[in-house]
Amino acid sequence: MCYHYKITKKIVKLEDRFKAEMSLEDKELFVESTHINGYNHPLLPVITNHEPHRIQRLSWGLIPFWAKDSKISNSTLNAKIETVSQLPSFKNAIQNRCLVLADGFFEWKHLDEKGKNKQCYLIGLPEEAPFAFAGIYSKWKNPNSDQEEISYSILTTEANSFMSEIHNSGLRMPVILKPEEEVS
Repeated sequence: MCYHYKITKKIVKLEDRFKAEMSLEDKELFVESTHINGYNHPLLPVITNHEPHRIQRLSWGLIPFWAKDSKISNSTLNAKIETVSQLPSFKNAIQNRCLVLADGFFEWKHLDEKGKNKQCYLIGLPEEAPFAFAGIYSKWKNPNSDQEEISYSILTTEANSFMSEIHNSGLRMPVILKPEEEVS
């Protein structure tokens, strides 16, 4: 599954590539990163289908609107595209599509049966060009503070032949969109 990725491009490059703008406040808070760990639930650049010309910083790890707290976000970093419409955590968010902006992701190949020895691979496009993962997002109101949080999950699919060689334990890969598929 995809729990680690990177986004090292400057916002101006992302704005140009995705024909969307980020607010001045978010620009000041955005930090490029060579390695993002989803379990830290960082705020990362995402474009939602409801605001396709705006790059927002959303929290990685979808929190369904009905959740009592944010703990569920550790198990909702990814959503299997084959079951997303059936699972309670995701089914109310499938109409909320988003582009998760990145320029590479990390997967580990198991070198032994138990997975104790692993080799890390960085996968991306030539020249580290930015691309978009397919994602879904949800709005959640924290019952303790009434503060609204928007969070997302990256959609995954069965690994293709290339990724099956690398992610040989889970046989999954993130859904990476071609530019012509990046429509709302």
